[in-house]
Amino acid sequence: MRPHRYLGLTLAALLPLTSLAADRHAINDGWRFQRGDPQGYADQLQYDVRPEIKQSADGKVADARPDEAEKVQRSSDGLLKPWILPSGNAFVADPARRAQRPAADPASSTTTPPPLLVAGFDDRDWRAVTLPHDWAIEGPFLATGPYGGMGRLQTWGPAWYRKKLDIPARDKGKSIFLDIDGAMSYATVWLNGRLVGGWPYGYNSFRLDLTPYVTPGGVNQLAIRLDNPAESARWYPGAGLYRNVWLTVADPVHVAHWGTVVRTPQVSAESAHVELAVTVDNDGKDAATLDVGTQLYALDDNGKRTGSVVATLPVQRVSVNARSSATANASTRVTQPRLWGPLPQQRPNRYLAVTTISRNGKVVDTQETPFGIRSLRFDANQGMFVNGEKIMINGVNNHHDLGALGAAFNVRAAERQLQILQQMGANTVRMSHNPPAPELLELTDRMGILVMDEVFDSWERKKTPLDFHLIFPDWHEQDLRAMLRRDRNHPSIIMWSVGNEVGEQYTGDAGAAIGKKLVDIAHEEDPTRPVTGAMNYAKADMPLPATVDVISLNYQGAGIRSLPGQFPNFHQKFPDKMMLSTESASALSSRGEYQFPVPGVISAPVRPGAGGDPKRQQVSAYELFAADFGSSADRSWAAQDQNPYVAGEFVWTGFDYLGEPTPYYGARSSYSGIIDLAGFPKDRYYLYQSRWRPELPLAHLLPHWTWPERVGEVTPVHLFTSGDEAELFVNGKSQGRRKKAPYEYRLRWDYVVYEPGEISVVAYKDGKEWARDTVKTAQAAAQLEAKADRSTIAADGQDLSFITVRVTDANGVTAPRADQRIRFTVEGAGELVATDNGDPTNLESFKSPERAAFNGLALAIVRARPGQKGAITVRASAEGLRSAEVQLRSK
Repeated sequence: MRPHRYLGLTLAALLPLTSLAADRHAINDGWRFQRGDPQGYADQLQYDVRPEIKQSADGKVADARPDEAEKVQRSSDGLLKPWILPSGNAFVADPARRAQRPAADPASSTTTPPPLLVAGFDDRDWRAVTLPHDWAIEGPFLATGPYGGMGRLQTWGPAWYRKKLDIPARDKGKSIFLDIDGAMSYATVWLNGRLVGGWPYGYNSFRLDLTPYVTPGGVNQLAIRLDNPAESARWYPGAGLYRNVWLTVADPVHVAHWGTVVRTPQVSAESAHVELAVTVDNDGKDAATLDVGTQLYALDDNGKRTGSVVATLPVQRVSVNARSSATANASTRVTQPRLWGPLPQQRPNRYLAVTTISRNGKVVDTQETPFGIRSLRFDANQGMFVNGEKIMINGVNNHHDLGALGAAFNVRAAERQLQILQQMGANTVRMSHNPPAPELLELTDRMGILVMDEVFDSWERKKTPLDFHLIFPDWHEQDLRAMLRRDRNHPSIIMWSVGNEVGEQYTGDAGAAIGKKLVDIAHEEDPTRPVTGAMNYAKADMPLPATVDVISLNYQGAGIRSLPGQFPNFHQKFPDKMMLSTESASALSSRGEYQFPVPGVISAPVRPGAGGDPKRQQVSAYELFAADFGSSADRSWAAQDQNPYVAGEFVWTGFDYLGEPTPYYGARSSYSGIIDLAGFPKDRYYLYQSRWRPELPLAHLLPHWTWPERVGEVTPVHLFTSGDEAELFVNGKSQGRRKKAPYEYRLRWDYVVYEPGEISVVAYKDGKEWARDTVKTAQAAAQLEAKADRSTIAADGQDLSFITVRVTDANGVTAPRADQRIRFTVEGAGELVATDNGDPTNLESFKSPERAAFNGLALAIVRARPGQKGAITVRASAEGLRSAEVQLRSK
């Protein structure tokens, strides 16, 4: 059998340009925000007609069959779609399919324009906001109604952002662009009262050309309308301008948007062949002859240029016609390259390509392109190899929200999540089910984390009434190419996914034709990586699996409900294709919640009295229970180990996320995370750590041992350990020594009788003592303990400190059932951003300075006020308990 080979490329998404001619800077400050349309103007501002919502999809089983799209009578009259479609023309390969902007502006910009489009409108009563901004995360939560799937937070309805742009007179004659990293959703952008364009898909980054609408040296009023629909997602989509927004001013001759591509088709320890393609746009009126040169530098661990030039690519002379583009191709060889690879086995080394565009000896633009040198190989029998070394995919799925911060992207919050996952042993993240913030991929590059980058959750068939299927026919090519061009230079990305559990699994050849079209587009844009799509229904003999390069199964590998596992069938049908679990487990639990009796099973669905408490909407933390279509980690691992050709897994999910709270849609957030919404590990965290970090001496006992009402009752004890056997003690009395059997991943003592005191365990590996753990009975709650993850933060208004508050007894033992209400206060140069406790049922606003502890823990998130340096004191207090404080410093 000949394995698939995809040899490394890559670089990072565009960073702020350091250029002699171009200027790209964030314009996140100074915005005014208001929800709702001006009275009488809503009909002039619609992108397109939307179907009527006849029935809510809320609470629909997550693996339910998607429905056929509704037929809607559409007319272009009064709609903005004809003016928005041209915004995607750069990503439409066939010129005949590119949209033509109507000759006249829409009625909303000419006859009776909404007053908020123009500079003279008084928006002083609007709210002042700084981007990234998610207006929905503040709440209030919607306690009743069919809103659990989208996080019980209202994300829908029109909203406006306004900002005056400072464009000096000296920029006359230059090309001026607005770059938006993410806007949720159906964005339409006006400048000086004229409609510039927009982008419907809320997860993609896009660029709009402001040049024809700008008045250099005058007042330039930018207005952006968003119109996120109700019933548009199965999870919390967020709302607003929730990622960074940039203004780019460049010479008419400049590097095109996402116009650099680095590839390394030949890689060894001795040398690497590096190829660079640079596309140059000429927005001017005259043809231009240009010299394109590039030098390569090494980057340090922080992404800073270090040392002298590593290699120089030969200068290429290109001619670019007016209003046209041209591409310069060059290559060089790097000797003894520092390879990029995933931690902990390898190092995430990176390089920087510095490209200079010169015209008649004068530099007109420069472009910095971070990239990595690495090779990938995908083998159907042995799995994935990075730089010749087999790497098991120990991955998780993550949605894009950042817990209490919502969808507003924050680098430190995302970095914290990745650090917690790496500590567990995860080495790969699947971006489910949409393109991420560009900075998240910069983090995965720097931190040595592999990525599956994914673009769509639906194609033409719908999962919710107003999801992406409405715009898929018009926008799938633009959205897919945009993601690929933005992200293709990231060394952390190992493969592309063009869809997740799409309804076209059910439509035979017709669905496969769509899949093939998307896969072909991905191959056109990036022939160096494989393309996949996650399947939860398609079987090996169906046409859709044949269209993808890698077989990706959601839950089917281990088996869904009573259906047997499908790994062998797919492996037999596709002996040349690597296979993995794009979603495994979907185990459910609430941190610190233990329910009795405990069944003697390894995996079971959540049911009342058997893993679930519908009244309290909590799921047992014995980590034996899962969604109906899923399984425990134990069952998932057995299926993988019995089929060793499987390349690994992406667990559903790494973190709890807002929305989709299976099985209790009265809650705000999911139960599937290995880590809760506040970032506190559940017991399952240590189960995964025991498998993914086998070299780490680990013993983790559960449950807690504070059960005054259970004296004399059977209270099973489980152990998650990287050892192979262990002996359990209750108050010094042995409960027996047990050894893991084949396909057994935990040790359990199911007939332990509770008595207060302590339980302890000694774990062994290969007959030698390996690790110990002790759990003590807590006395009455007496005090709070507070600990910050970082005591020094930047005074930029973005950097964060996450402070964990623990309720303990007088001896410092965590009170595992404590629910005292904790109040947070911040003094000095900082301010409180949000609080949380990880309880999926908690419907108190994240902005509240008070939060009840959930099973002994609560979280405060603090930032420094912009520009204010100095001491920050964070205090936590609760009635009847000794308070706690932590000292931070901003600099």
